[in-house]
Formats: sequence, C-alpha cells, structure tokens
Amino acid sequence: MGMTDPVSDMLTRIRNACAAGHRRVDIPVSRFKTEIARLLRDNHYIQDYKVLDDGRHGLLRLYLRYHEDRPVIHEVRRVSRPGLRRYVGAREIPRIKNGLGMAIMSTPRGVMSDREARRAHVGGEVVAVLW
Repeated sequence: MGMTDPVSDMLTRIRNACAAGHRRVDIPVSRFKTEIARLLRDNHYIQDYKVLDDGRHGLLRLYLRYHEDRPVIHEVRRVSRPGLRRYVGAREIPRIKNGLGMAIMSTPRGVMSDREARRAHVGGEVVAVLW
C-alpha cells in the first residue's frame, strides 16, 4: 500500500489520527488530496485544512473535528482503487447511511459529494465513503 495509492494512505492517516484522538494530521500534499480536504471541510467532517511548505514536497494539514470528544468521522473507506476503479452513472450514485454519510466522487466537474453529483446529474468515480 502506501504511495501506490496516495488516497488510501490519506484515509488511513485520518482514520489513525481520529482513533488516537489527535487534533490534526499531516499528509503529503497533492492537488487531488487538497480537493478531498476541501470537500471534507465544506461538509463539516473536518474543521479546516492548510497547505504547508515543509521545504520538500509540501504538506496538507487537516484539522480534525470532534463532537463531545468523539471524532466526527466514524468510518472512512476507500471504494475505487488503482487496481479496481469503481465508476457509477448519475443514476447509480450510492446513498451512504441513508444520506447521513457522504460519498466522495471524482467527476468530470471536479471532486464533489454524492449529493452534489446527484444534483448536477454527473456520474464518476466513487473515491471513498465516510460517515
């Protein structure tokens, strides 16, 4: 695993940081991961994110969100993988936990939630699901 699937690495770091009760987590930056972070922030799964210059390739820092000392992100799962891409049409976009969760979609119009993709009538790759 690791860098053969940078998104999987990102999700694992988030999962581990939440389990350990950390307030923030640093991840090697990429444009795609920054888009995922924006989506997580806009949908209140994380407090905020920043792109930091570490003198190397740069870091993406996520500020995790807690509610009554419990992480807001309970579960996060990779769906599409480099070896097995999962694409859905606009009509097959999954509903996560009865709409309480979110699917992260990579569409021709950018990274969006399942809700946004449904509204825009675009399908795409189901990157991950979380609740």
